[in-house]
Amino acid sequence: MTTVGILGGGQLARMLALSGAPLGLRFLVMDTAPDACAGQYVPMLVGDYRDEAMLAQFAQQVDVVTFDFENVPAESAQWLSERVPVFPNPRALAVAQDRLAEKTLFRELDIPVPEFAAIASRDELDAAIVRIGVPCILKTRRLGYDGKGQFRIKRVQDIVAAWDALGAQAETVGLILEAFVPFERELSVIAVRGRDGEFRTWPLTENWHVDGVLSASLAPAKTDAALAETAFRHARTLADALDYVGVFALELFCHNGELLANELAPRVHNSGHWTIEGAETSQFENHLRAVLGLPLGDTRMLGHACMLNWVGELPESLMVLREPGGHWHDYGKSPRSGRKVGHSTLRADSATELVSALERVGAISGRQAQVAPVTSRLHARK
Repeated sequence: MTTVGILGGGQLARMLALSGAPLGLRFLVMDTAPDACAGQYVPMLVGDYRDEAMLAQFAQQVDVVTFDFENVPAESAQWLSERVPVFPNPRALAVAQDRLAEKTLFRELDIPVPEFAAIASRDELDAAIVRIGVPCILKTRRLGYDGKGQFRIKRVQDIVAAWDALGAQAETVGLILEAFVPFERELSVIAVRGRDGEFRTWPLTENWHVDGVLSASLAPAKTDAALAETAFRHARTLADALDYVGVFALELFCHNGELLANELAPRVHNSGHWTIEGAETSQFENHLRAVLGLPLGDTRMLGHACMLNWVGELPESLMVLREPGGHWHDYGKSPRSGRKVGHSTLRADSATELVSALERVGAISGRQAQVAPVTSRLHARK
């Protein structure tokens, strides 16, 4: 029986393990936290990702290694890759961990990006703002996620506050300044590439964020065929350039009919959770198929789907389960402000049916503000 090792034991590792059970797979998770939620279902080693003795113990017990978040040290992935197959490869992980390397690669591949500049000092920040203009966003090059590690500079007077907030990290994790994009829509391509180079995508997804955290994802996104084809082409170009194996997300801004790449997530992705119930093969199953060298599954969609994130705490009642196409995912986490604790997916055969279901769920749960932009987009399709 094949054992898959996963670096990181959060909800993504948990859902990977659940999707791998029908394939007859075993799993071993490694995480720094003893209460990581994947450990509720699969064996787990607890230790530092840089501890070579722990990594050796991990490597001896698995046949292939993957990861569930991009802040696993790339050096650890490289060390493991010299002893056991690791997918995606350490290079892809390293690129995704550094916003400057990531944006530079996008530009080299002719994938449009917002203007950006590396920042190592206050003088460089001042000079970059003169060139890029305001508004703009100062970000750490590493370790930022869900809106963390960034400061939006709305006007020149905000420069001092931005440097006070992040300047100390210029010499440690590094900084990057990016032009602010007044986008009309946020989109993502969820794609998978196999060991043999086979490439597939799920339908383009539209996303909404609140305070930097994903709030809702709708698939398929309402776009013209040319825009979707451009998005898929960018994803294919990126995957081939990195010799990528597994599932990834390419996050995109749509501005004035043009797509601008925001970032690469080298793993299964929050905006692809709808694929569990809304596609022939989920992102989790296809990720496992890819890293194991198995044939990829069909990514066609089953109707229309919307994923709603539950952040901070779960609702008092599981009203989603009252819906014919309602599905619930509790991550087994204790409530905490800003923490993703679960998600729900609503699937329907038509956009009209999905609107009705979303409106009912929003009313019962008090989440009308969360579902409103989604239902507005769906109404616009009619």
